[in-house]
Amino acid sequence: MAIDFSFPPEIEEVRHRVRQFCDEIVRPAEAAIAEQEGDRATLVKQVVHMRRTAQERGLWLPHMPEEYGGMGLGHVAMAAVSAEAAKTRFGPFALNAQAPDEGNMHTLLHWATDEQKEKYLKPLCEGRARSCFAMTEPEVAGSDPTLIQTAAVDAGDHWRINGHKWFISGAQGAQFAILIARTEDDPDRPQAANSAFLVDIPSEGWEIVRDVHTMSGSHNHCEIRITGLQVPKENILGGRGQGHLLGQARLGPARLAHCMRWVGQAEIALNMMIDRALQRYAHGSYLAEKQGIQWLIADSTMELYQCKLMILHAAYKIDRKEDFKSEVSMAKHFVANSLNRIIDRAIQVHGALGYSTDTPLADMMKQARWARFADGADEVHQWRIAQRAIEAFSRTGSVAPAAGDLPL
Repeated sequence: MAIDFSFPPEIEEVRHRVRQFCDEIVRPAEAAIAEQEGDRATLVKQVVHMRRTAQERGLWLPHMPEEYGGMGLGHVAMAAVSAEAAKTRFGPFALNAQAPDEGNMHTLLHWATDEQKEKYLKPLCEGRARSCFAMTEPEVAGSDPTLIQTAAVDAGDHWRINGHKWFISGAQGAQFAILIARTEDDPDRPQAANSAFLVDIPSEGWEIVRDVHTMSGSHNHCEIRITGLQVPKENILGGRGQGHLLGQARLGPARLAHCMRWVGQAEIALNMMIDRALQRYAHGSYLAEKQGIQWLIADSTMELYQCKLMILHAAYKIDRKEDFKSEVSMAKHFVANSLNRIIDRAIQVHGALGYSTDTPLADMMKQARWARFADGADEVHQWRIAQRAIEAFSRTGSVAPAAGDLPL
């Protein structure tokens, strides 16, 4: 049989090494950071320790090819690595496999010139630089990049760019940005209006207005004002008018990478819920013995199972270079919503304790809420999933091609 739901031994070995690394290195480092909250010296010291140890243990840059110092893992293998790493706060960053740098590395690997790779990709891979991806704007719908208003004008030996961006994750401290701007006034189709540019930070005309505070606080999601920014001609990334194509090529696998990390968080929440139910005694029995609580555990367990299967199948299709758009859309929508539901149930079982900050659940809930609109709102994914289902039925008489195209 060709269907095999196990990892090969070499990937299982990597998965267990990542788990051991998180237990032995990341969690103690996180505890030290929490103990000295706000002390930058402690933060830097612990981050350097985590990253150096990841390199020493051969766990550095799992998603990139070996020629760039990485482990050369495919998307299925990365599902195993990311889910383990994301059970801790700093795990992905310790491995140099964190958003938005992970997606930017893939983008540069496939779209950048040799000179651009040397200047921008190599420092990212070596951990000497950070980056951001600047596409979303406050004036237009983030789910429709064809509406982007930031404009780049050909000015001879450079591009002159003016515009406004926000929720640009990682902008503070980034050494460069991949900026999406409109270069074509009357394209043949709306998706050919934008181009991508590599912007050195700091640059005159690139102003970080503020870190946009969210319901979970300050997380380096910045508002950027772009005024008369001059970008050299050689800093266009990909071809002119290919910004939308590049952005979508980046966001597809990046959506699934988010899901890989979210499923680790969902499993932590479910583990906490069961642990609480086994220990909390009320009204003559432990919570784990009460049917109402068992239903919450069962629902969460079934959803976690579905999340893992969807992630693995979508990753499998990406690795096989098959069309994965439907599978990633469905996974992104389902995993994001499951993450919110599983954490919410865990809070319910913990009662007032779960609502407090004495456990990580309250912070996890605030962080999870953004999952339902980041990289495409729920409703946009539902719309595209429905379109693909209707198209598949109209073309073949069956919805099967849009429902995973599985042999069932």
